[in-house]
Amino acid sequence: MIDQLGTQHTFETSPKRIVSLVPSQTELLYDLGLEERIVGITKFCVHPFHFKSTKTIVGGTKQVKVDKIKALQPDIIICNKEENTLEIVEELSQICPVWVTDIYTIEDNNKMIEDFGKLFNVRTESQKWIDKINFAKQDFQNFIKEYESQSVAYFIWAKPYMVAGNNTFINHLLELNKLENIYANNEKYPDRYPEVIVQKMKIQGDPDLIFLSSEPYPFKDEHAFELGRYSHHAKTVFVDGEMFSWYGSRLVKAFDYFKKLRVRIGELHLQHSHDH
Repeated sequence: MIDQLGTQHTFETSPKRIVSLVPSQTELLYDLGLEERIVGITKFCVHPFHFKSTKTIVGGTKQVKVDKIKALQPDIIICNKEENTLEIVEELSQICPVWVTDIYTIEDNNKMIEDFGKLFNVRTESQKWIDKINFAKQDFQNFIKEYESQSVAYFIWAKPYMVAGNNTFINHLLELNKLENIYANNEKYPDRYPEVIVQKMKIQGDPDLIFLSSEPYPFKDEHAFELGRYSHHAKTVFVDGEMFSWYGSRLVKAFDYFKKLRVRIGELHLQHSHDH
């Protein structure tokens, strides 16, 4: 079978011992009914909650304890191009096959789920999740039709301030939400997660909305206040980063969350116009 980086892998039988180095994919493997086969996870694998007491933690997503992974005798290690480094993938390839996912769109996401269905022999389950995601997406697209498009800046880090830019899964989901990312097609910021000069936000797009993601950085009210000062009229909203950046089965919940978020933004808007 071929992974999403185009690497060919051969398995005699369906892999029995899985190490997952991607939090969202750990959740997906669990939702596909593979709990028994998962032997190792990262400290950031917070869903399902009980895994941190029942599975071996092998480090983070950027630094892993290779000996710990080796000792687990995995048949497959699951990585992601964005979450894990090339060095990790190369080093762990000495132990067993490393399956790398690469996800920018919902189509890529569904392809990953389909691949896992084949790899782990859970095709029925995987098809069920793909159908659920497609249904939720369709339903959400009908819902969002009524809404005006708005511009947004999606912050993922402070000190220095960093945002989600082009070619990111976050940006893909913002587009589905009819939210136009001011840093996405901005020749000044070609990177996927550029560091931005917030003092220039007014002249570089002046967004309607400023989103502060709950992960990876713990934003506080003072960040919201500071960023608000650099725009003319943006409303600052704390958003759930898992809903915008986790791949896998999480998307079903994400579409539900996006509906509520849209309603909340609408209420903020009303409140704002009453204040003036």
